[in-house]
Amino acid sequence: MSFTNNVNGTRPTETLDSPFLKAIVQQFRGQDTYGTYRSWSDDLLLKPFIVSKQKKREISVEGEIDLMTQARIMAFYRAVAACIEKETGLLSQVVVDLNHEGFGWALVFSGRLLLAAKTLRDAHRFGFDSLEKLAEEGEKFVQTGVSLAQRFPEVGRI
Repeated sequence: MSFTNNVNGTRPTETLDSPFLKAIVQQFRGQDTYGTYRSWSDDLLLKPFIVSKQKKREISVEGEIDLMTQARIMAFYRAVAACIEKETGLLSQVVVDLNHEGFGWALVFSGRLLLAAKTLRDAHRFGFDSLEKLAEEGEKFVQTGVSLAQRFPEVGRI
């Protein structure tokens, strides 16, 4: 059996030109206390974020959200927080609250300033059509958060 480290047959590691994708990979590696992902390529770490529309339809929304999906959601929003922190210098934190039905919200905040907020529905099906869509969505959150942090820096420092 042979394994390839590319994502869905697309370009291998040159897909990591995006600072946001690099931040997601850093989040996974930073949370890897047992070294499980040490030998995995960056593309292989990002592969679970790519979920086609057909695959999303096949995923049942009944039952508990699996732990890997929860980890992907946390990694995504922690990467948003890390990118905002890198650009603004404000310490950013993440709170994700999901109920057993897959509904909830994700918040990225700094001090008393809410930098990004997202209502989550059908969290069982969390994923993106492509790496480009993943990077684009994450960078939208980052840009919104950075602009808020620059408009209200005193609130972010409290």
